[in-house]
Amino acid sequence: MPTQGDITRRLIALAWPIVGVNVLNVLAMAVDTAMVGRTPDAEAALAGMGFAAQLVFLLLVAMMGLTVGTVAFVSRAHGAGHGERVNHILHQSTQLTLALGIAVAVVGNLLAVGLLTLLGADEASMSSGLAYLRPLLLGTPFYYVNLLYAAVLRGVGNTRLAFFVALFMNGLNVAFNYGLILGHYGLPALGIAGAGIGTVCAQACAAVLMFVLLARGEVKGVRPRFRLRPVDRELGSDLVRIGWPAAADMVIFNAGFLTILGLLGRLDQVAVAAHGVGLRVQALAFVPGMSIAQATGAMVGMALGAGSVEEARRVVRASLVLCTAIMTTLGFLFIAWAGPIVGVFDIHPGTRLFEHSVTWMELLGWCMPVVGVYISFGGMLQGSGETRTPLRINTWSTLLFQIPGSFLLGFPLGLGVFGVWLAFPLAFVIKAIWATFEYRRGAWAKVGARA
Repeated sequence: MPTQGDITRRLIALAWPIVGVNVLNVLAMAVDTAMVGRTPDAEAALAGMGFAAQLVFLLLVAMMGLTVGTVAFVSRAHGAGHGERVNHILHQSTQLTLALGIAVAVVGNLLAVGLLTLLGADEASMSSGLAYLRPLLLGTPFYYVNLLYAAVLRGVGNTRLAFFVALFMNGLNVAFNYGLILGHYGLPALGIAGAGIGTVCAQACAAVLMFVLLARGEVKGVRPRFRLRPVDRELGSDLVRIGWPAAADMVIFNAGFLTILGLLGRLDQVAVAAHGVGLRVQALAFVPGMSIAQATGAMVGMALGAGSVEEARRVVRASLVLCTAIMTTLGFLFIAWAGPIVGVFDIHPGTRLFEHSVTWMELLGWCMPVVGVYISFGGMLQGSGETRTPLRINTWSTLLFQIPGSFLLGFPLGLGVFGVWLAFPLAFVIKAIWATFEYRRGAWAKVGARA
């Protein structure tokens, strides 16, 4: 049995490349945005890009559920030493991923205009949004395959390869977009359409590279095959059973954010802008914790696959300490340096936007420790395959507390913008307490052991 220190070191070694991959994903969007901002009709282009990005994220939900199910099964098969099972899951998941990617590409393009209209795009942003969105949708299979391979590598305890491939992909993304957006290297200046085409080209190159590396045996025991096989309906059903609650969980979480946005819009449009600033910072701040949670899920699955519930519990304890410590540190920085952080966005002190942004930043800072607790246990639950529990926690916390709490605190109780925001960290306190109870109850370990 490995010691607690050994498990902590393994968790860190597994998590840091995941942190790198997630940061690179955030930076890729930032680079695209910065380059599109230099085009002649930048305002309409950036608005269209924002609407398109929201739509891409909404269409990504099903794929994220599939990756959660794949990690849960791959990690348990790897932990049990069943190499053939790992490759069978890889092959079946790849076929499902390609089918899903093609379906999203076709249906997404057919419904693109209606969906962008539903999100609120006007005529100018509609044109720009479609120019960016259509290439991205056509390249969906490449994007999804990259996500799948990264998930499979997490499941077998190798995250470094995915990080280096993501680094390669981001380098290509910068080069392709620099040429196609702005017209360098003798390429046409396609503006926002070039951003979509360049991103897809980079994703396609990364998917091909990852396939070639795995097919050559760069990761022991993981060998993709380039041929169709009969669908394993039992495995497919199991992947859906574990994956759909994870996908629905993301929908509920984002519904909570959309509700906050709607309530803020009724109070103060400046607060809506401040909320957007906070979400950009939060996207980066949550990366370390979410990455540790992903590594936790993989290691918990491997431990349960090997039949060691005690090792799985040690992984959770190491994750809890590591995740909470990092998120608490980030929260302290948010509180202490809220003003300078807001200043990075060129928001001037003394303005209402600055004051609202600082308030939101400080509230995010105070909730970071409990966020660390919750997402650590969330990684444990996903790794064991008990994905319905975090869905239940998030659903009831959001629908019965956060959304009504934001309304009550903001309007009847008269706390305004501060009250609308306050319900968000308070909801995470409830989630953390509930998740702690589920860990102590131990049903997650029984589910993982049976699987």
